[in-house]
Amino acid sequence: MEFRLGEDYCAVDIDEVDSIVEIKKVTRIPRTPDSIDGVMDLRGETTAIINPRTFLGIEGDAPERHEQNILVLDRPDDKQKIGIRVDEVLEVATYPEDKIDTDEDLSDLDTRGIEQKVSRGIIRKPNGDGLDLVVWVDIDAIIDQLK
Repeated sequence: MEFRLGEDYCAVDIDEVDSIVEIKKVTRIPRTPDSIDGVMDLRGETTAIINPRTFLGIEGDAPERHEQNILVLDRPDDKQKIGIRVDEVLEVATYPEDKIDTDEDLSDLDTRGIEQKVSRGIIRKPNGDGLDLVVWVDIDAIIDQLK
């Protein structure tokens, strides 16, 4: 599932996503890291909202909250629901393996996602003018860093 954060394109495995919901009132929790926006009530269940911008080094201001979405994750081992805040959900797509760089040596790419090891690789997505680079986000690695 592809989504946009600022000017950057990112993706997660569709199997990791339970649903896509509009953002509602998020309650900030004191003394939590900046990467945790807070919690929101989702169908009667408390859902922690993560802002992946801090892990991926996404610069620029996020759009207004009413323009953003939450990807609610499907992680059966979690004690509570977790969602990640995204600027825009773009599409669900499948890519051939030869379009995905997962080599250990992605160090030549100057991205925080690679530096902080929260990326599974880079997808080279053809567009009309050339290629877009899509960061394949490792949700497990992001959540592990929160513990």
